[in-house]
Amino acid sequence: MTPRRAVIALLLGLATLSACSTEGEMRAVDPAGSGEPSASASTDAAPTPVPDGPVSTHGLVTVLDDGDGPEMCLGAVAESYPPQCGGPKLDGFDFGDVGAESAAGVTWGSYALIGTFDGTTFTVTDSTPAALYDPMAEEPVDGLEAACSVPGGSGGGRTSPEDMDATLAAASALPGYATAWLTGDTINVAVTEDATGAEATLRETWDGGLCVTTVERTDADLNAINQELQAALGEQLLTSGSFAPDSLDAQVVFDDGSIQDWADATYGDGLVTITSALVPAS
Repeated sequence: MTPRRAVIALLLGLATLSACSTEGEMRAVDPAGSGEPSASASTDAAPTPVPDGPVSTHGLVTVLDDGDGPEMCLGAVAESYPPQCGGPKLDGFDFGDVGAESAAGVTWGSYALIGTFDGTTFTVTDSTPAALYDPMAEEPVDGLEAACSVPGGSGGGRTSPEDMDATLAAASALPGYATAWLTGDTINVAVTEDATGAEATLRETWDGGLCVTTVERTDADLNAINQELQAALGEQLLTSGSFAPDSLDAQVVFDDGSIQDWADATYGDGLVTITSALVPAS
């Protein structure tokens, strides 16, 4: 594993899906999470909104038929051959003459879909295969900034990839560890306590750029909330995980704003950001 891959694995807290994943494993779950539900969590059940008008996929999605009828894969897709995935059943869908592949009794392809969704079945009114789809330009996603303005080094020579890996491993064992990320060759580490002591520990293995900052929630705290969120949202949830300190991101099949309101009321404003895989058709 390269140093950059190592730090990405530490930062995201989002389980990687292997090529042999089954449909039941498609929801991204942090396997390290083992905390108790947060004491502040609301006992109100999560809402299950259903769109009251036409909706569309957010760009292209995989449509797959393994013999039981086509399904719309809104979540992760295992990169096997043929691929593996699952999702809402499709009604009124035809693969057409462009873009579909078949192998081992499975037919699949990438399509942009418009239709209606009753919470279980997506009835297709329009489909565009990837070959004919004109995607709108998406703004690039910026990475996290450095946690300090002057990430000075200590002047020593411990800056090799092996030194970086050792330092990232040491960071994950710190008391109150929250997360770590790279900005260039600078290691950034967030902890909930004793930033000075944490920096001293990390300087035992790293002489390059280093920023240590404090945040409110540990990695274990976010893992516990993430597991609680997964249990509450159930089959509505497609993926969830942490991409930045003190925050969780979750994608659901459909949200009209009510799931976001529930998350804010349950976990506090801004902790969980909900995105919807299906959006109102324009």
